[in-house]
Amino acid sequence: MDIKRISPEETKKLLESNSGYIYLDVRTVPEFDTSHVPSGKNVPIMELDEHGVMQLNFRFLEVVEKNFGKDVKCITGCQRGGRSMKAAELLLKAGFTHVQDMRGGFGGETDERGKVTYPGWSLRKLPVSHDCAPEDRYDYLSRK
Repeated sequence: MDIKRISPEETKKLLESNSGYIYLDVRTVPEFDTSHVPSGKNVPIMELDEHGVMQLNFRFLEVVEKNFGKDVKCITGCQRGGRSMKAAELLLKAGFTHVQDMRGGFGGETDERGKVTYPGWSLRKLPVSHDCAPEDRYDYLSRK
């Protein structure tokens, strides 16, 4: 199943179009808290375990489905693009029908030396937020 990848500008346009799209920020809670796409919903695909090792969030699909349903129009995004591609893949395999991925993530794709090869949302000077509604945060979404 091919995942449609869209630019940060296309993402912004869809989010502002009033056509029901949500931005699903799959970064960790601390990454999301630093800054994020305005109106983003945070459901991390990876979490730190008790030993400080990143592990797949075993509740990822459950939390997304419970809060938004499988028919949600969803754009996944992370920091550089890798985790959000994995999230989009998992969502599509689980039967979600309207999933796209934002290329470049929040901070941009980088090469092996850390040089940005495709600027993400923040590097394109698109609006960022440092605040969010409680219902957009993972601690709230995961309790539903």
